[in-house]
Amino acid sequence: MSFGTGTFGGEGPLFSAWGNSSVEEARRLIDICLDAGVTLFDTADVYSNGGSEERLGAAIKGRRDRLLISTKTSLPMGDGPDDAGSSRHRLVRAVDASLKRLGTDHIDLLQLHAFDAGTPIDEVLYTLDMLVRAGKVNYVGVSNFSAGN
Repeated sequence: MSFGTGTFGGEGPLFSAWGNSSVEEARRLIDICLDAGVTLFDTADVYSNGGSEERLGAAIKGRRDRLLISTKTSLPMGDGPDDAGSSRHRLVRAVDASLKRLGTDHIDLLQLHAFDAGTPIDEVLYTLDMLVRAGKVNYVGVSNFSAGN
C-alpha cells in the first residue's frame, strides 16, 4: 500500500483541481500514514510541475530513513525535445532534478510514467541500470504501460 501525493502542490489546471496540500498538511498526512504502518509515498515529477516532490521532500525532512519514496518520470515537463520521454539524457536529468526536489540521495522506486516508443528499449534499460548502479535509484518499474509494450 502506498500514499499518493498528487494533491501536494496544487499547481496547473489539472493539479489545482486535485488539491493544494501545504508542507504542514503534507507532514500531518505523512504522520498519520507512518502511525498506521504505511511507509511508501508515491509522487511524480509532472505532479504540479515538481511541486509535489518539493512538498514531499520538505515534509519528510529528518525522517527519510523511516519511509520509501516512489516517483515517476517520462511525461512532458516542458515543450523542449528533451522535456519528455525516456531517453538517456532525459532520464538522467529527471532523476537528478527529482533527487534535488525530494532532498534525498536516492529514490527507492523509479517508474517510467508512460511508454516512449521513440527511444530504443536498449537505451532505456541501460540508463535505468546505470542509475541503479550509481546508487541514485534502488528499483525500477513502469506505470501506465499496456500489456503489449
